[in-house]
Amino acid sequence: MKLDVRAFAITCSLVWGFGLFFLTWWVILFDGATGEPTLIGRLYRGYTISPAGSVIGLVWALADGFVGGLVFAWLYNLLAGRAAARRVS
Repeated sequence: MKLDVRAFAITCSLVWGFGLFFLTWWVILFDGATGEPTLIGRLYRGYTISPAGSVIGLVWALADGFVGGLVFAWLYNLLAGRAAARRVS
């Protein structure tokens, strides 16, 4: 079975992007907006636990999730094709 690379990449992008966005607001709800640098903030420039940081993190995570999903689905299809060809011969 092959994956639709574009659909998988978009799905990963949305899940990771909105997951980070809502997680940031969850932390803001319970701990308040700290603005402190985080581990994710070291990877995503401008991301902090703040309302503005949640939007910046959303943009970064959408792009990161898309690229990650794209690479994963492409690699999966490549390896699944080779395994199927090996079983046939």
